[in-house]
Parts: sequence; structure tokens; C-alpha cells
Amino acid sequence: MAELFGDKKRFAAEVGEFSDDSTQLRRVDLWAAGRWLTCDDNTADVPQFCMSVQGTVNWLQSGCDLSLPLPGLSPVETHRRLLDIDDGSREQFWFPRWGPTTDNVTAHVFRVGDRLVIPFEFWRPLHPRPEEFGQVFVAELPESELVNVLEKMLAALDCNPNAEQGATTDRPRD
Repeated sequence: MAELFGDKKRFAAEVGEFSDDSTQLRRVDLWAAGRWLTCDDNTADVPQFCMSVQGTVNWLQSGCDLSLPLPGLSPVETHRRLLDIDDGSREQFWFPRWGPTTDNVTAHVFRVGDRLVIPFEFWRPLHPRPEEFGQVFVAELPESELVNVLEKMLAALDCNPNAEQGATTDRPRD
């Protein structure tokens, strides 16, 4: 039976069944701003996915500087500008970087007060919902809410939060 955490209109995760006879592949669906993020691939390799998501939780809780880097621009304008600049400065804001389940989405995360703003877009021309291709969507929620959703998802996946690589505060890598 699937477990849903969060609000699909802001950010949500649903942990479902294992794939076939596998104990490592499991259905994980993610939503932000009412959009289904894992529409291309919702089968997560649990060990890799757990490590990446735990890295994100650690990163967010580290107090890293996620303030908007381009003064005077909105989060959507900043998202677009960072993609256009392509000088490496956007990497500190990339989210989520959790492997194949999220590699169809280009997104950034910015901290505005106690809230996180996540502008994102689907980049594949063959996106299953053509009307969404090229649009920038924005999810906004309290930082504590996002961290709570991620921690509940990790618990449902039975991740070990003290795993050697998952316990680091380094920025997660694919």
C-alpha cells in the first residue's frame, strides 16, 4: 500500500510497492506545485535514492546560503538566468539531484525567509504533457515542511540515516 507525505500542490512524495521481485527497486512518485515530477521514471533504486535524499536533507539543515543570487530578480527570473549563464554558479541551487527519477526536471531551490521557493521545468521535448514543456512552475513551502516530507519518505523507504555517505553534509551528487 502506498504512503503519501506532503501536499501535491506544494511538495509531496508517495512511496509505493517494490518492483517485481526486487528489494532495491521501488515506486516513488514526487509532486511539486501540482505537477507530477517523476512522470518519466518513478522507479527508484532505493540505496542510491536514499543516499541522495539524505544528502539533500543534510544540505538543507546545514544552513547553506540559498538566498537569491541575482538581486532584483524573481525566483523564476533567477532560475532562467542561471540556466542561461551556465558558468557553474547554478550548481549550488540545483534541486532535486536524486538520480534517474528526477533527471527529467531542471530545478533550483532558493530560501526566502523561512520558506523555500522551487522554480522548475521539464526539459525533455517528449514530456508526456506537451503543454507543460518549456513552462516554469513554482513550488513554495516552509523549509520545515519540505524537510519533514523528505524525512518521512526516507523512513517509509527504510533508509539508514547513519549510512556512511548519507550522513555527510556534502551536496548530493547523482
